Formats: sequence, C-alpha cells, structure tokens
Amino acid sequence: MAGAAKVTVCEVETIVEVGELYPNNIHTPNIFIQRLIVGTKYEKRIEQLTIREQ
Repeated sequence: MAGAAKVTVCEVETIVEVGELYPNNIHTPNIFIQRLIVGTKYEKRIEQLTIREQ
C-alpha cells in the first residue's frame, strides 16, 4: 500500500544508524517513506507478564 500512496508516514520508537537493523525485519523500504515521526508512550504488550489465575 505504501508504494501506491502519495505520502507515507512512518511512526517509530527510535531512530537508528544505518546498518543497525536486519534487512529482513524491515516491512516498508525507505524509498516509500516521505515522513518520519518519533512516537512517545508506547505500550509494549508483548513484554507484559501474563499468567493464569489458580
């Protein structure tokens, strides 16, 4: 979808240097991104401890 858009906005947690990311982990190539926003207050759901009640 990003390739067909006039403007693509990407929201990220942090900006990293070139080469710090593994290429297979990138979902949208940078050629399709026109705007970059560093977001705040991310809820990292996968890092929350979940256990079942006994």
